[in-house]
Amino acid sequence: MKAFKILIMILAISVALYEQVSEEKNIYIMVIAIVVFMYGMMQLSAKTPSKNQDKEEQDVD
Repeated sequence: MKAFKILIMILAISVALYEQVSEEKNIYIMVIAIVVFMYGMMQLSAKTPSKNQDKEEQDVD
């Protein structure tokens, strides 16, 4: 599932960059591609533990 999300994110950024360099820019395609990329980044980074997680647990004790 993680590999699928990364593949979709790479595809979305590729589409956004392609739209950026094309002569007839379609702003809606670029916005959708960026939203898909940001949503994918949010999903992937949600599983990354915080650096301060250990400190927070020690403060509770």
